[in-house]
Parts: sequence; C-alpha cells; structure tokens
Amino acid sequence: MPPRRVPLAAALARHAALLITGALVLIPFIWMVSLSIKPPGEIFAQSFSFFPQQFYGVENYISALTDAPLPRYLLNGTLICAVILLLQVLVCAPAAYALAKLDYAGRDMLFALVLIALILPHEVLSLPLFILGYRMGILNTYAGLIFPYIVSPFGIFLFRQFFRTIPDDVVHAARLDGLCEFAIVWRIMVPMAMPAVIAFGIFSVVGHWNSLFWPLIAVSDQSLMPPPMGIMAFRNEEAGNDYGPLMAASTIVVAPLIIAFLCAQKWFVEGLTGGAVK
Repeated sequence: MPPRRVPLAAALARHAALLITGALVLIPFIWMVSLSIKPPGEIFAQSFSFFPQQFYGVENYISALTDAPLPRYLLNGTLICAVILLLQVLVCAPAAYALAKLDYAGRDMLFALVLIALILPHEVLSLPLFILGYRMGILNTYAGLIFPYIVSPFGIFLFRQFFRTIPDDVVHAARLDGLCEFAIVWRIMVPMAMPAVIAFGIFSVVGHWNSLFWPLIAVSDQSLMPPPMGIMAFRNEEAGNDYGPLMAASTIVVAPLIIAFLCAQKWFVEGLTGGAVK
C-alpha cells in the first residue's frame, strides 16, 4: 500500500503552526541573550532592537562571573543534579521492574499510589520535608538539597511503562540462566531501556538545575547555593537590578541545559515514545 500523501495546504499549515510556536518559545531566550550583550543605556532604550549598537557582552559576562561566585553555583548545581539522578535511577529502576514484571498481591494498588504521587505538587510536601530535614539535621547541607528528590514517581512511571514493552521471554530466559532479579534489572532491563533513562535524566537534570523553591527553604549558606539562587545575587533592592550581568548569568546557567538537550534529543524522543508502544 503506497504511503498517503499529505496535501500541500495541510503541510504548509502544520509547518506554519510549528514555526509560530517555536518562535514564541524562543523569543524569551533570544531576548535574554540580546540583553546580556547590551550596555545599561540600551537595555531601557525606547527603540526596540535585538542587536546592540555598542557591544557590551565582554563586560557583562566578566561581571557575571566575578561579581558573584557563579562558577561555584554551577559546580553546586552539577554535583546536586548528578547525585540526585544517580540515586533516582538506583531507586526507580528496581521499583519499576517490580511493578512491570513481578506478579504479587497489591501490585496494582502500589501503582495507583505512584500515580497519585505523580499528580501531587512537590510544594505540598515542603513543610513536612522541612520538618523532617530539621529533625535529621540535614538542612543547610548538600544532603538537604538531595534527600527530598531521591524517589521520583515520574521516574518509576516512565521506567515501568518502558519495561512493559520488553518481552517477558527475555526475563524468563535470564532467570533460566541463573540471574537473580536485581541482576536482571541492572544487566538486562536498564541497558535495554537506556532511551528512557536518558529521557528521564534530561527531565531530572532540567527540573533540579532550575529548582528555586526548595533551595530557598533548605539552605542559607552561599557556598551551597545552586545556580537559580546564585542568579538572585545580582538583585539589588536599593540600586535596582543589574540587568546586563543578570541576563549574562542567566545565559550561562541555561546554556548547559540547551547543549545537553540538543545532544540527546534523539534518545529523549525515543525514551518518551517507547513506553507508549504497548
């Protein structure tokens, strides 16, 4: 059967809608980069222009890196996101395997609890988590920034959906070869579900790299602040915001996420769509 040809008008309309949507998404980022290379006088100019009349990017980016310990904030964000992602995979993969491939009483109820946890905003749990962190003595530490995110309902759900697409015969063959359940998870299931792991990794890193609400509650030590809190260092209630260095710092913070997504977009799409096959 020959493939169905899409009418030209429908194809043009679809591409126009995609271009308009993409432009609406990209305009704030382009405007942020534009402000990061403008001098203060042009930032508040009445005329509208993406390109500066006087290039001031070197001064703004040097100020962003020196006026506040931005490299330290970036290092904190990298450490926190890496540890959170590692712990989430260690916890979510076995839990998802138990929900996808093991048969036991109460499995569906546990999965329903995962779905309920999935729709709960994390801010709802901030007060209990704060009290728990205070009791454990981990506030104002790296552990206080990491602990609330170790278990990810979204990670369990995504891995479970992907694991269900893997044939049960693969699991039965591994058991016949003498592998225990944990060995099946780490030596067979996780490598086969690597697109889902990469997709979840992007979601996890982006979410926690940009997280501001919980760090504002959990830490006050400047040496522990993640990138979003570091950007706030350029705010000045008396003198006003220093928008040039502020936009430059925001660009530096956002750039690693954009680069990581562009490098992993193929696996990101495959990881999100793979769990929908079955």
